[in-house]
Amino acid sequence: MALPIKFHEHLQLPNAGIRVPNITFSNVTMESDKNIVVREMIGDQQQVVIIDLADTANPTRRPISADSVIMHPTAKILALKSGKTLQIFNIELKAKVKAHQNVEDVVYWKWISEKTIALVSDTAVYHWSIEGDAAPVKMFDRHQSLAGTQIINYRADAENKWLVLIGISAKDSRVVGSMQLYSTERKVSQPIEGHAACFVRFKVDGNQNPSNLFCFSVKTDNGGKLHVIEVGTPAAGNTPFQKKNVDVPYTADTAGDFPVSMQVSAKQGIIYLVTKQGYVHLYDVESGTRIYSNRISTDTVFVTCEYTATGGIMGINRKGQVLSVSIDEANLVPFVTNQLQNPDLALKLAVRCDLPGAEELFVRKFNLLFSNGQFGESAKVAASAPQGILRTPATIQKFQQCPSTGPGPSPLLQYFGILLDQGKLNKYETLELCRPVLAQGRKELITKWLNDQKLECCEELGDLIKPHDVNTALSVYLRGNVPHKVVQSFAETGQFDKIVMYAKRVGFQPDYLFQLRQILRNSNPDHGAKFAQLLVSESENGEPLADLSQIIDCFMEVQAVQPCTSFLLEVLKGDKPEEGHLQTRLLEMNLLAAPAVADAILANKMFSHYDRAAIGQLCEKAGLLQRALEHFTDLYDIKRTVVHTHLLKPDWLVGYFGSLSVEDSVECLKAMLTQNIRQNLQVVVQIASKYHEQLGADKLIEMFENHKSYEGLFYFLGSIVNFSQDPEVHFKYIQAATRTGQIKEVERICRESQCYDAERVKNFLKEAKLNDQLPLIIVCDRHNMVHDLVLYLYRNQLQKYIEVFVQKVNAARLPIVVGALLDVDCSEDAIKQLIINTRGKFDIDELVEEVEKRNRLKLLNHWLESKIQEGATDAATHNAMAKIYIDSNNNPERFLKENPYYDSKVVGKYCEKRDPHYAFLSYERGQCDAELINVCNENSLFKNLARYLVKRRDFTLWEQVLNEENVHRRQLIDQVVQTALSETQDPEDISVTVKAFMAADLPNELIELLEKIVLDNSAFSEHRNLQNLLILTAMRADRTRVMEYIQKLDNYDAPDIANIAITSELYEEAFAIFKKFDVNSSAINVLIENVNNLDRAYEFAEKCNQSDVWASLAKAQLQQNLVKEAVDSFIKADDPGAYMEVVNKCSQTEHWEDLVRYLQMARKKSRESYIETELVFALAKTGRLTELEEFIAGPNHAQIGQIGDRCFDNGMFDSAKILFNNVSNFAKLSVTLVRLGEYQGAVDAARKANSTKTWKQVCFSCVENGEFRLAQMCGLHIVVHADELEELINFYQDRGHFEELIALLEAALGLERAHMGMFTELAILYSKYKPEKMREHLELFWSRVNIPKVLRAAEQAHLWSELVFLYDKYEEYDNAALTMMQHPTESWREQHFKEVIAKVANVELYYKAMQFYLDYKPLLLNDLLTVLSPRLDHSRTVLFFNKLKQIPLVKPYLRQVQNLNNKAINEALNQLLIDEEDHAGLRSSIEAQDNFDNITLAQQLEKHPLVEFRRISAYLFKGNNRWKQSIELCKKDKLYKDAMEYAAESRNGELAEELLSFFLDEKLYDCFAASLYHCYDLLHPDVIMELAWKHKIMDYAMPYMIQVMRDYQTRLEKLERSEHERKEEKAEQQQNNGMTMEPQLMLTYGAPAPQMTYPGTTGGYGGQPAYGQPGQPGYNAPGFM
Repeated sequence: MALPIKFHEHLQLPNAGIRVPNITFSNVTMESDKNIVVREMIGDQQQVVIIDLADTANPTRRPISADSVIMHPTAKILALKSGKTLQIFNIELKAKVKAHQNVEDVVYWKWISEKTIALVSDTAVYHWSIEGDAAPVKMFDRHQSLAGTQIINYRADAENKWLVLIGISAKDSRVVGSMQLYSTERKVSQPIEGHAACFVRFKVDGNQNPSNLFCFSVKTDNGGKLHVIEVGTPAAGNTPFQKKNVDVPYTADTAGDFPVSMQVSAKQGIIYLVTKQGYVHLYDVESGTRIYSNRISTDTVFVTCEYTATGGIMGINRKGQVLSVSIDEANLVPFVTNQLQNPDLALKLAVRCDLPGAEELFVRKFNLLFSNGQFGESAKVAASAPQGILRTPATIQKFQQCPSTGPGPSPLLQYFGILLDQGKLNKYETLELCRPVLAQGRKELITKWLNDQKLECCEELGDLIKPHDVNTALSVYLRGNVPHKVVQSFAETGQFDKIVMYAKRVGFQPDYLFQLRQILRNSNPDHGAKFAQLLVSESENGEPLADLSQIIDCFMEVQAVQPCTSFLLEVLKGDKPEEGHLQTRLLEMNLLAAPAVADAILANKMFSHYDRAAIGQLCEKAGLLQRALEHFTDLYDIKRTVVHTHLLKPDWLVGYFGSLSVEDSVECLKAMLTQNIRQNLQVVVQIASKYHEQLGADKLIEMFENHKSYEGLFYFLGSIVNFSQDPEVHFKYIQAATRTGQIKEVERICRESQCYDAERVKNFLKEAKLNDQLPLIIVCDRHNMVHDLVLYLYRNQLQKYIEVFVQKVNAARLPIVVGALLDVDCSEDAIKQLIINTRGKFDIDELVEEVEKRNRLKLLNHWLESKIQEGATDAATHNAMAKIYIDSNNNPERFLKENPYYDSKVVGKYCEKRDPHYAFLSYERGQCDAELINVCNENSLFKNLARYLVKRRDFTLWEQVLNEENVHRRQLIDQVVQTALSETQDPEDISVTVKAFMAADLPNELIELLEKIVLDNSAFSEHRNLQNLLILTAMRADRTRVMEYIQKLDNYDAPDIANIAITSELYEEAFAIFKKFDVNSSAINVLIENVNNLDRAYEFAEKCNQSDVWASLAKAQLQQNLVKEAVDSFIKADDPGAYMEVVNKCSQTEHWEDLVRYLQMARKKSRESYIETELVFALAKTGRLTELEEFIAGPNHAQIGQIGDRCFDNGMFDSAKILFNNVSNFAKLSVTLVRLGEYQGAVDAARKANSTKTWKQVCFSCVENGEFRLAQMCGLHIVVHADELEELINFYQDRGHFEELIALLEAALGLERAHMGMFTELAILYSKYKPEKMREHLELFWSRVNIPKVLRAAEQAHLWSELVFLYDKYEEYDNAALTMMQHPTESWREQHFKEVIAKVANVELYYKAMQFYLDYKPLLLNDLLTVLSPRLDHSRTVLFFNKLKQIPLVKPYLRQVQNLNNKAINEALNQLLIDEEDHAGLRSSIEAQDNFDNITLAQQLEKHPLVEFRRISAYLFKGNNRWKQSIELCKKDKLYKDAMEYAAESRNGELAEELLSFFLDEKLYDCFAASLYHCYDLLHPDVIMELAWKHKIMDYAMPYMIQVMRDYQTRLEKLERSEHERKEEKAEQQQNNGMTMEPQLMLTYGAPAPQMTYPGTTGGYGGQPAYGQPGQPGYNAPGFM
């Protein structure tokens, strides 16, 4: 029986590059059947692999570090979780969608819809929408029953009203499932025990709305259950769903199995339940019936999802197989019917899923109900039958023929009503329903049914509706895909714009140009433009639907320029070269008809491939000069046009010159100036300004100068001078501005320009003799020619401009002006007055310098004093005043000390050569350190310098003077020690000085300094830091004095100093410090770690007798491997703290007795597990087994199992036995007993351990030691595990124990858990060592072996018979057939071979089989061909045997298959019959089958020596209309009867007459008379009479002539009778036309139509009455007057 499911492997993840260790629940996610996401670690980089199941060959790898990754069910959106950070990315758009920092760790998450992710933490469940910016929303708190569980799934119903969280946990040696069902409406939870669950919307039979069902499965100690219940309140009108509670079977060998996932197909109503061990169970939702169960995977399926393609389930197992299970639609219903014996369920499944297999049941049920008169029920059966098996014209006819049973609707209308309620009608039903409806004018019903999609649209339905409603018919044609009728209807309704769109969509090609002309003539031309646009825009492959030139012709036929223009503008917007003629045509028609439109088109620059020369001329004629210029290329045309600037837009004209060459541009500008300089000057200036860089400023300047247009030159240069760097441009602009009187512009350019030649401009301005000298002043001021300016102005009596210059232009130039005036001997009073009158800012230092250079400094005395009195505080003023005081010796020391404004550096520098003391005062006041040090060193002012440095407290300054390169350092240090420090009482001064000496690395000088401070100065003698510093400095500079300082001083930091002493290797000094301050633990550490004298340390410890001292000593002794002494010291210290070090050292040195003593002491102090564990091992090591047993028997915290392992590893098997027995570790105990040689005990212990690994160890040991009986007992527990079988077999085989191995596997076959691997491996062993038993084994267990593996073994062992058997069972019929042909002696059996060869897939094997039979069994060849004939290529087969010349051998085969009328067969068989001279058989063959070369065969037989074959040749010629050739052949062989028959059949009178002449010539008068009979209707009576008369055989012709006369007579009588009847009718008609009658209605009587009520109407209406009958009662029934 075929299975009801289809199993398919889509992919193996390892084949996609995924490593098997990464295929786990935490690394692999599959949110839908679209994608699989895997997290992998490649080297040091973590990657995410995305596998598209529609393109598995191209996985996507991305370097993403995340704890978990889940893919959106349908879109390329990736959700990432790293710690508490959640992110969502759109990997197609490469954009972040959303991110969130969660407060709690997310332990599980899942997409529950396309917009929502469920997040599960340790305490609650949240829903996170990917839309908007909202944070996750808390849905409910986790129930305490799920505490500590591993969350494996989370599901929500379609409306998110019901949620369920699923987790598992280990409890009492089994996996317990816990679920929390939550209602979002009631805000309540219910804990449920269960492992897998899901929701489904399922519509129960009889209910209007689907029910919300909750399905879940649980595995307990009592077995498995599947529950299906309805959650929430049933919908209005729904019958509540009856709860289902059914068993889920679990066998004894799957005791540890439990459900892991569940998927439900809402469409099919089938539950797919998958368990941990790879079993799948299918259940019907409505009834709870189990449909099928089987194992689909030997590995755990850890993730599943719905397989949407089939409504099944898809999953991934631990090995990386991506599997899917779906129902087999062809086999499900037969399986349920025959295997489950449940026809009711089969019917429900067939209806629900529209499945085949129940046709007979439905037909039988329909016929039974129909025969019982239950038309309504039978109609429901017909409507619900799957795949429309009963919705046929025959069913409609049955309902039409059955009589009406009462006042209600007829059975036919009941049938149609039920069909409409359930869905859509098919073609036959639609037509049968619509005919009477349209006949009664109820087309609105048709419209309603069409809108509801209840009717199947077809051409016949549209034709039926069209006379009543064209639009409705159009809708039908559209839905029914009848393109020619659709286009016709669009045209009739004026919807031309839809024609192109529709034709393109359906691939139909109407006559578009005809339609366009119709629109242009009969409708609005604008509609024509739109339609034409559609013809182009809706084109395919870039080709329009109609020729563009022809489309334009259509427009121009009706002079529709504007619509044509609109159309062409849209069509030609691509500006393609091949459209140039169309562009030209567009512009021509508009330049002639609408120049403004043409101008707009040209302005937009849409086209570039038209005839520019022709268009340019047309533009000029149309008055579009601008467009003409755009198209002209000849300079003459351009100059002729461009001078008319008043007709051109200036902006455009300026831009136009940008397209001309330099030479043409200049020529045009000259022409414009020559034509009308006043009119064109402005635009020429604009053009020159814009293109001066291209045209050259020098050429343009020359052009303006040649036309003496300084105004134009001024405006031109004015537009470019601000951007030009050309000195000539700037100079020419200054000239032009000067000549046009633009003095202000001269001033501006002189002031702002950076590019003119100052000397040239200065000379030009001097020569120009301007009334206003301000431009000259500006030039000289900017270019530092002030001295020349003052000389020029002074000598030309222009002194007022000197005052203007310093007072208004640039007061900063006053010092230079004063110097220049002094040089020309200007009076001092005038100079003083100029200085006093100058209120602007100038540099007083510079002024002082200018005056001082000329020894006229006193000139400024009164002016400076007045400034100081006015409150001037600037340094320059006071510097000058200080210099005057110093030179005049007017109390300078007071000024230097008290004046706060002068610059100390300037004045100090001025004083250095005059008086160093004044320089020191100046530098000290300004803290000019470098200058002060320099002046003190040069003048030996060290005492002053020392005092300054101490007070200054500047480390940088100290570093400078204490540098060893300073030759004056010693003198300075002496002054610091002797004078400066003794004078100060400020601790900060001392601190900075000491730090400076330390930083300068002067230890000896520092000691000297510190001794003076600490030992001689009572104020700082107890200063802690200074004492510390003194000792530390002595450690560096003079170690001999350290001990002295340690003894003398008491207020230093002893621990720190001691540690520094240790670092400096002053161990005795450090020991002395610790001892002095009673820090004994540190003191003994110095003796141990630094002095390295354990004897002194031991003596010191005895003196102190302190626990911490003894502990330190013990640790040191332990490090020196003085284990016994160390243990003694630890005991004296009573310190168990170092137990780990002691244990390690004793273990290394084998001091187990000392370790026992120590650990016993330590155990009294601490009950640490480690201590007791090591004590147990030490007792084992010392062989104290009795004490060991007593210890472990009492209360303890020792790790007994761990010590047992250590004892085992160290070969202490007796101790290990005691320990393993104590902790009931039977696995280790069994191995230990094996080592002790106690094999029976080992087997008993292994039985208690019940571990595969233990069984293997014991088994292998028993095999090694020859204990095969015990080994077999162990092996029986191993072989049931498929993964262990190979290792066991290899172990036996490597040691040559073949018999024992076979015996073991034979014994294991009867086990309940026997699996495929056992049967397979036993078969392989038989093939190697006992081939005689293999066939029997295979015949018994072929279905339980791995056939491919056994096939290889059988082939290697040359067991050909067994190999064929396996190929047959494995359905590899090709290989089976090949093997039998290659090894016929052992494997070929006639009947078996024929059965196999008929099933092969490769037809080539047929021909190998034929050759094989020819060689091996030629007499059986026809039997083989009989079997193969249904699939043979008979032409090839005939050719095959022809080549081998074996056609006679296969004559029976040819006879059998001749009915196929194959040419090769016919020709081969015919030739064989010819060779055998079987004319009867040949005649029979060619009459039965006509597929052969008739003419060739006829020609072949024409020359055959036997007359019967020549007769067949004539027959063949006749059959091919070669009548003459056929008759001639008959005449030749005297086959006159045949000749007469063939002549009659030819219907050719000439051939008949020739045959008559032949008979007369041969005097065969009887044949002549017979021919007249046969060819009667082909002959002419006159010819026959003539022939008979000539040959005097009128008697032979008389029967023919008598018959001819009779025929002629009969024809004449018929003609006379016909003419008589015609005359009578004509006379009667004339008589009737002369009479006058009242018109009366011709009535046709007929039976009234039955009253009909159609589905979908509230009332009935009568059928159309027959003529002469009254209308039937009904709604709006039509009638006749």
